[in-house]
Amino acid sequence: CISRGFYAEEKLLGSLASMSTSERIKAIQKMPETMKKKREIRNKVLKEITKKSRHHSNQLSCCTQHLHGTAVSFRRFGNSLSEYFHLLQLWHKTLKIIGAEFGTSVLSYFIFLKWLLTFNIFSFLINFSFITIPQFVAAESNNLSFTGLELFTGAGYFQQTVLYYGFYTNATISKIKNGPSYNMQLAYIFTVGMYFVICFLILLFSMAKSFCRNFVNAQTYSGKASKLLCAWDFNIMNEKAVKLKQKNLSRQIKEDLVEINKEVLNFSVTERVVRIVIHLLSWVASLGTAVAACAGVYFLSINNLKLFVKGHKNDLEGQAAMLVLPIVVSLLNTFIPFFYSWLGHLEKFQTPGHLIYVTIIRNIILKISIVGILCYYWLNIVAASESQCWETLVGQDIYRLVLVDFIFCLLGSFFGEFLRRIIGTTVCVRLGLPEFDIGRNVLDLIYAQTLTWIGILFSPLLPGIQMISFSIVFYVKKVSLMMNCQPPRKIWRTAQMTTSFMFLLFFPSFLGVLSVIGVTVWRLKPSEECGPFRGLSSMYAAVSEWVKILENYTASKWVVWIYHNLITSELFFFILSTLVLIITYLYWQIIEGRKTMTKLLQKQIVNEGKDKMFLLEELRALQRVKQNLSTP
Repeated sequence: CISRGFYAEEKLLGSLASMSTSERIKAIQKMPETMKKKREIRNKVLKEITKKSRHHSNQLSCCTQHLHGTAVSFRRFGNSLSEYFHLLQLWHKTLKIIGAEFGTSVLSYFIFLKWLLTFNIFSFLINFSFITIPQFVAAESNNLSFTGLELFTGAGYFQQTVLYYGFYTNATISKIKNGPSYNMQLAYIFTVGMYFVICFLILLFSMAKSFCRNFVNAQTYSGKASKLLCAWDFNIMNEKAVKLKQKNLSRQIKEDLVEINKEVLNFSVTERVVRIVIHLLSWVASLGTAVAACAGVYFLSINNLKLFVKGHKNDLEGQAAMLVLPIVVSLLNTFIPFFYSWLGHLEKFQTPGHLIYVTIIRNIILKISIVGILCYYWLNIVAASESQCWETLVGQDIYRLVLVDFIFCLLGSFFGEFLRRIIGTTVCVRLGLPEFDIGRNVLDLIYAQTLTWIGILFSPLLPGIQMISFSIVFYVKKVSLMMNCQPPRKIWRTAQMTTSFMFLLFFPSFLGVLSVIGVTVWRLKPSEECGPFRGLSSMYAAVSEWVKILENYTASKWVVWIYHNLITSELFFFILSTLVLIITYLYWQIIEGRKTMTKLLQKQIVNEGKDKMFLLEELRALQRVKQNLSTP
């Protein structure tokens, strides 16, 4: 037996050694062995290959041997790196635990939060590298004293720091005489512009990828039979990992079964009329509440501006008055969504998905309307005021809104979930543990990210602040979820939820921000006494003046040609928009074609299965006939 096993192993190693690299890797991956055993087989195969290469060393040059050894070393390094790469993924284990305990609906919120965090890390690195670090070189000393209240108000000491637009210089930075220089105006506008272009492409790519995974190739990623028969990973050896994988698969299969066995309720005419009336009244109440909240924010913001026009107060009363507007806005954004959730439960939707989507739509109308009122106040009232640096005032307002919203998010986890658990387990046991409110929490993230995008032009380091707040929110929400919440009472699959979140982040959030930034850059006159664009008719005028300078240099004629014939040409953008629409139409046709082909293949597989079942029944019938004939 030992000699047979040794011979079989030698034969296996010989066959693997004779394969190409890609074929050998696939063959080892398909083996029903543990990861440790696969590593041993791989190392033995590599040793076998090394022996053969030494045996034929007389036919190979030294250079060829060196290249071959380098390739083997890189291959080993790549294999070991790929094995441990998944350990570097942020919160990988935490997300698996959340998905196993609470299902894909709650998991989608944390995946979205993690995606936004990485997005803000990227934003902070870009702004800090190309805008903030050069400003440190030319920065002057700050003569203002730090009292600690600036952490909440964003005023005082922070006015003379790199946190706000007004501190940045409009000069060309050069520390070495006759050496290379750094144009702060161009760096500022090109960094912000390229950042939004990259964000636009990332959002489009993420939406397309998520759409293909959850809508186009849904059967590929979530096949019911494949989950039941082929989804188990036999490399898992740890007992905790095995139990976690069992919970995860069990919940996913339950979600798929609930979706298949979905019941369609039939209502009488009277019940339908009552339901329609309830829906209409709920929408009227939600829209009326949003209009009232926007009116209150507008009049409060006007009074807030009067405080600044009279003069900045450094006393406690003036500092507290600055926080009135963000506190009121955060109170509206916190308590009105609870009212919307109550309306949703009153309407009694058939599925939890309908309830979540309706709640999200109502919340997005409220939050985007409030942000729209604030943008109108900043661009039309603050920009036309008598303040010396209106851009810094806008940056301070956004800083306070982001900070107070973060504080209210933490308080919401305590009062909305912790106290609700105490009430549901001690005072009123009938209520039970609360469920995690996905719609309200997702809209809080979209609202915070929208403020960050708007504030990038007026406060370049705002993504860094949001990066810290999102990290804290992730851990607070995770602990609150594990301690205070229960899994959804109704199990349901939410494969398309992440795609919906990204679409809401793109429209109306990101596209609305682009319109605000466009008006600020092209239409509004910058402040005369602060910022990198002081003294210009608009921020975009810095680019026009730079192009005029480039016209005097022959080597830069191509840049001038691109500016005049592409960037400032309406015809170019018309042709570009037409091409995008054509590509989108063709892509949609390809998607529809793939869907049709998938349906035809499914029908063909079902028909083949029926034919096989029919043949099996015939064979069984023939066997019964033979048995009856053979019996006396």
